[in-house]
Amino acid sequence: VSIIIPYYKKKDTVKDSVCSVLKQSYQNFELIIVYDDINHSDITLISNIQKLDKRIKVLINKTNLGSGLSRNEGINISKGKYLAFLDADDVWDYRKLEKQINFMEINNYAATHTSYHIVDSNNNVRSTRVAKKLDFKTLLKSCDIGLSTVVIRKDILKSNLKFPKIATKEDYVLWLLITKNGNVFYPLHDILTQWKISKNSLSSNVLRKLIDGYTVYYKYMKFSLSKSFLLLLQLCIFYLWKNSKF
Repeated sequence: VSIIIPYYKKKDTVKDSVCSVLKQSYQNFELIIVYDDINHSDITLISNIQKLDKRIKVLINKTNLGSGLSRNEGINISKGKYLAFLDADDVWDYRKLEKQINFMEINNYAATHTSYHIVDSNNNVRSTRVAKKLDFKTLLKSCDIGLSTVVIRKDILKSNLKFPKIATKEDYVLWLLITKNGNVFYPLHDILTQWKISKNSLSSNVLRKLIDGYTVYYKYMKFSLSKSFLLLLQLCIFYLWKNSKF
């Protein structure tokens, strides 16, 4: 398994994320950290983290690419049969990879995701998202996939299937393209990830979400203006419903 972590100004949380990987019961992995900050003030921190394990590799971007394109850089040098993604403020249960890889191998699944907890800055559980089976038609209605829960088989990513250059929802675009090609995201219902709420992140910016949501449908899915607007409206409704318990 090749695990890819993009790094940008997450010095308070990245070590916990990395340690959650190193503690996995499944140990056949490489960990690729992609440093995406033109300010190199955290390089020493990342270098010290790299010394924790010989399986950790560090890529340093020459310019700020954003999380999606940084993941692509990691994919380009990855050697694993499977790709797993982890953000630098999320953490995994120690059984995450073992359970998910077994689930995929036994069932011959190419794309899977798991249930996960949403936690606040104090690691208090605010909500739980339950994984479900998602094909292209279902996924168009709502992005019910936690990025840090995903494992995919690398061979389903063709040359044109990568994370796009977009500020937010870059993962949503890729999941849609994967399912549009006929793949399905199969659910492992175990809660194996903690996804941390970040108030200052791009993904918490509502206006940015609306703009990028429309871009997903109009630019990347090639839908008409009207269909893109209706799908965006539907996406917003599902988003508000999902977050009504916060």
